[in-house]
This record gives sequence, C-alpha cells and structure tokens, in this order.
Amino acid sequence: MLSIYLFTLVTFLWGLISTPVSIGLAKKFRLLDRPGGRKHHQHTMPRGAGIVLWSGYLLWALFVGNRGVEVPYIATGSTLVFIIGYMDDMHPLPPLFRLFFHLAAAAWVAYPLPIVAWQRLLLVVWIAGVTNAYNLIDGMDGLCLLITLLTSIAAFYTGNLSVWMPIAGLVFGVFLWNFPNPRTFLGDGGSTFLGYICASHLIWTIFPNIFGVNFIKLSFVLLLIGGIPVADTLIVMISRLLTKKSPFSPDRGHTHHKLQDTGFSKITILLLMGSVHLMIISFGLRILQLYL
Repeated sequence: MLSIYLFTLVTFLWGLISTPVSIGLAKKFRLLDRPGGRKHHQHTMPRGAGIVLWSGYLLWALFVGNRGVEVPYIATGSTLVFIIGYMDDMHPLPPLFRLFFHLAAAAWVAYPLPIVAWQRLLLVVWIAGVTNAYNLIDGMDGLCLLITLLTSIAAFYTGNLSVWMPIAGLVFGVFLWNFPNPRTFLGDGGSTFLGYICASHLIWTIFPNIFGVNFIKLSFVLLLIGGIPVADTLIVMISRLLTKKSPFSPDRGHTHHKLQDTGFSKITILLLMGSVHLMIISFGLRILQLYL
C-alpha cells in the first residue's frame, strides 16, 4: 500500500511540475486556443496539458503498471487516441477520421477480454463513445479534469487502487493549473485521452462482473458508469435530432453551457455537475457488484 501512495505522489508531482513546461512548448509551437464563437475565455490559451497527462500515464505504465494484463493494451490505445487528438488540435481532422481511430483503439483494448462477441462489440462502441463524450464536456475550466478525478475516486470502491490512485494524482496535479484561473487547456488530445483511459480501465475493472449479464442490463450499467459525460452527450444529441439538426453540429446546448448562460459561477457548476457525476457512477458500480 505504501508503494501506491508513493506512485500517486510521483504522478501528482509530474502533473504539477511538467504542466508549466508544456505551456511554454505550446506557446512556442503555436498550439493555442483562441477566443471567439461559442468560447467564453477572453485570452488566447496554450493547449499543452494533454501531453503532460499522456506522458505521465505512459511513464507510469512503463515502469509500474501491470505489464502482463491490460496496461500494455490501454497504454497503446491511449497513445493512438492522444496522437489523433493532438493532430486535431494543430489542424482540424474530419470527424469520421477521428471516430475510425477511436473505434480502432477501443477494439484494441477490448480484444483480449474473455467475453462473448456481442459484449465485446457493445464495449467497443461504449469506449469510443466515452472517449468522445469527455471531449464534448471539455467546455469549461476544470470540468473534464474534475470528472476524471471523480471517476477515479468512485473507482476506488472496486479495490483497484494501484491503477486509480496514480491516475487521480496525475489529474489533480494538472487540475491545479487549469482551475480556477486557467493557465492551459487540455485540447482534444488531452480530453479524449482522459475519456479513453477512464473507459478502458473501468471495463477491465468490471469485466468479471458482466458474465451472464444480458444486453439491456449491461447497457444500463454502462450508461450509469459513463456518468455525466455520457448522459449529457446523449441528451444533447437527441435534442439536436428532435430539432432536425445534425447530432454532431456544435452549439451551446451542453449542460455546462446552459448553466453558464443562466449565470451560475464556475465553482457552482463544478460542484453541481461533479456531485451528480459521482453519485451516478458510484450507483452504477454498486449495482454491478450487488445485483448483476
């Protein structure tokens, strides 16, 4: 247990110390998020936090993570997701192009799971969906990082502390540079990376509990452990379809946008959405362990 706390401290320090370095690199290579349109920030912001998260996780995976089971698959898949997102930050890529690689990364991490074919297909779609859902909620300072941090905390309940505590430490180290006064943004590389590792580690954590679970029950549990990102994304896409818009069209229809436009402060929005997310995902994990 002492080693877990030590590794968590190391990942926290990596996030805390490496983030200002990434800010300088993002400015040098013009990897910047400019204000305007649907964005409320007033100043040009460097998008360098993603590389800190990816590199910190990769170092943990190489030197500490379980090399014999899921970690090599998740580290490889998350690297693909991060690279695609980082490329998209520099030069926008077609949505279907990004989705193809997200599905490929999801299939890669689900491939070695000893489950039936329909469950594997469902998990591939869910992992790719969560990957994008975390990106879609990354529209307010600190929100995606907080959601990831709370996902990790909820997953402590599963007992897999050797994975979730270092992830929580890494994310918290970066969070301190992103909220309340942001010095850097995650970019698509960082937000999709966080969605992918959360989804992938959750699946590898819970898969022993899904043997014999039917499609409807498993889909319900996956909806719950997807938390706020998945619920919010589904609501927004259904709303767009009902108004005859493309489900992928950008707007300010996400929950955090509506709360911002209503006048809620950033701290209030984080507290509200974070609390709901923690309750939903904890409930989903509890149901999985007790009743399925």
